[in-house]
Amino acid sequence: MEKTATLNLRVNPAVKENAEAVLSKLGIPMSTAINMYLNQISLTGGIPFPVTLPQVPDSVNVDAMTDEELYLKLKAGYADAKAGRVQDADAVFAKFLEEHGA
Repeated sequence: MEKTATLNLRVNPAVKENAEAVLSKLGIPMSTAINMYLNQISLTGGIPFPVTLPQVPDSVNVDAMTDEELYLKLKAGYADAKAGRVQDADAVFAKFLEEHGA
């Protein structure tokens, strides 16, 4: 099949670099990967993977809370901060990244 159409895309540089690193390990050039993606859309009549919102536990999902539940959580958080029951954000993020392999 002749390839004469051109795509110009703007993407996040970090996303592009990460994708290129993965594709390089697979031995697949970026243009081939994009062609594969577009061919799958044509073949399947849709995006070839599920497009869903991440699942958020109801305990922290503001959209699933009543106004009263949100108020109580905010009030409890304020009381914790006022009482000094806090954690250093850098330490929390470092622990999260360590536990989730990021």
